[in-house]
Amino acid sequence: MPHMFGQLLTHFCATITNIAPQELVTSESFAASVTDISLLHSGIDVWWVVAISVVVVLVAILVFRLHAFLTLLLAGLLVASLSSHANLDRYAQSQLANGKMTAKAAASFTTQSPQSRLATAFGETAGKIGILIALASIIGQCLLESGAASRIVDSILSMTGERRAAEAIAASSFVIGIPVYFDTVFYLMVPLARSLRRKLGKDYVLFLMAIMAGGSIAHSLVPPTPGPLQVAEIIGVDVGTMMIAGLAIGGCSSVFSLISARIINHLVEVPLRPISEGESEGSENSEAENANVDRELRRPSLMASVLPILVPVAMIGIGSVGIYFSDAGMIESVGLARLLEFVGDKNIAIAVGAAFAMSLIRYCPADQRKSLVNRSLSSAGNIILITAAGGAFGAMLYQAGIAQAVSELAGDVPGLLLLPLAFLVTASIRTLQGSATIAMITAAGVLQGFASSDSLPFHPVYLAMAIGAGSKPISWMTDSGFWVITRMSGMTESEGLRVIAPMSTAMGISALFFTILFAYCFPGIS
Repeated sequence: MPHMFGQLLTHFCATITNIAPQELVTSESFAASVTDISLLHSGIDVWWVVAISVVVVLVAILVFRLHAFLTLLLAGLLVASLSSHANLDRYAQSQLANGKMTAKAAASFTTQSPQSRLATAFGETAGKIGILIALASIIGQCLLESGAASRIVDSILSMTGERRAAEAIAASSFVIGIPVYFDTVFYLMVPLARSLRRKLGKDYVLFLMAIMAGGSIAHSLVPPTPGPLQVAEIIGVDVGTMMIAGLAIGGCSSVFSLISARIINHLVEVPLRPISEGESEGSENSEAENANVDRELRRPSLMASVLPILVPVAMIGIGSVGIYFSDAGMIESVGLARLLEFVGDKNIAIAVGAAFAMSLIRYCPADQRKSLVNRSLSSAGNIILITAAGGAFGAMLYQAGIAQAVSELAGDVPGLLLLPLAFLVTASIRTLQGSATIAMITAAGVLQGFASSDSLPFHPVYLAMAIGAGSKPISWMTDSGFWVITRMSGMTESEGLRVIAPMSTAMGISALFFTILFAYCFPGIS
């Protein structure tokens, strides 16, 4: 059996490399013949490597239900193993020319084993995003358990009134969705949507879709959520620039998406159903009111609630502006330039936000205070592993020569049409395998060459925004978020397909529209 497998693998490699089978396998054992796998793929085109790796990701997730962390590591190892010696040498020389490698490191790079290169890239990615995700998770957990998140929601709702409840829900979800994962945002906001439906007697679909219009958009466009954070790293966009662009484009997209939510609300009626056995509308409402009265007495103020979110955003924004002025020669003081760089460092900014968030622990239930940080880090660990594996996968694609291959295509795709292309690539992966984060990471790895192209007519951040927009459509059976929304709202699968799928598509299109508009009006944002 092993001998038969070896023959099949040999003939497969011969087919895609145009090398005769007898040149691939000698009289030595099969294991020895594939020890240096670079001999087997010296002629594989980089697009074959991309195609094979994407198929592996989709099959592993959809067919074998393999965890995303293991899937991305497997795909990364496959790409690393199939990377040709010529492309690896070209990558090493480019890194040497850019001062990112020493001459000694560049000379030894091509002799490193695939697993060694993958592990190195994994560690580098974890070093870039690990602290950020861990601290953001602490912020999110503190906001939720202290009642700060609900304070933000209630404050916005009190300013808008019930007539503008949908706008209040969308705005609240967008703000909370910056440091908090979308599934958690929906868990937090759906009781409010049900309460408003019970009070007003209508517009249940509108309130549910308003949560998506705010929280889901922020999840895909605004760091420090893992998707946009990792896309920024792969594309090579400053996190501050990514955050500012995400806030601007995401805010506009949320408003536009609300219009779509109102249209869907008029077309589809979803009744208010119990979401657990033995639950009645009256009992749920009574329990919610009692809980609100009890928590109102021990919730933090609005200012204390928003500081963990606003302070990091402000610090990163100030740092980005300071770096721009420093690079332009408008800041002569070296000390001031270093201070602004320190203030704007993403890890420092998010750490300050975490410090403000930790001050809210006194508002958390007494029995949950000691375990809050441990639970936050346990949740963050899973996300860090997935994003680091995704970053390693993207790095292997880059070393395989995808950047140069995509750059050669960039000249054939006119101007702003690069953005719809990036959107479609991401949307295809998202629709097939379900996860928005995995779709963004995979697409960014494939499309990263566009960002380094000299012919790119706009700032690379817009490419990152288009990838984020493409991660919205289409949310259906393969998406875990689809099941969260249907189960927590009481929708049937049929209703979910008529509500969630078109809404996710509308959100993606609106985000792409504003990305193209901003890229046309402000192409040189820095």
